Amino acid sequence: MLSEIWQHIGWETIIYLAALTAVDPQLYEAASIDGASRMRKMWHVTLPGISSALVITLILNIGQVLEIGFEKVYLMQNPAIYDTADIISTYVYRIGLVQGNFSYGSAIDLFMGIISLIFIYGANWISRRVSETSLW
Repeated sequence: MLSEIWQHIGWETIIYLAALTAVDPQLYEAASIDGASRMRKMWHVTLPGISSALVITLILNIGQVLEIGFEKVYLMQNPAIYDTADIISTYVYRIGLVQGNFSYGSAIDLFMGIISLIFIYGANWISRRVSETSLW
């Protein structure tokens, strides 16, 4: 899990830094004049300024909740630890391609895709109801 976070942190940092450039610097100056601490500036200026980017990246990443990282798990896996280290993606690979049960592997993968679509649609629906930011 930590390697997956480490893999994506660079791209998301670029997105958040780009969103930070859209925040008006005069808001930070006004907060400083009002006596706001760094934490208050972050809470009341920075987070509302980048909230739309946060919501969009959350919606896009919530669809990949079931995709933990096939390559990392597959490369470190062996038959002795299938019971404890198996994830859905490696199970689909093992059942579908290695054992030749293509229909069962495809059905599991299709079901994972439908669940991911439901997660994305649900997160977008909640985002649209709570705030004005959504994908569609």
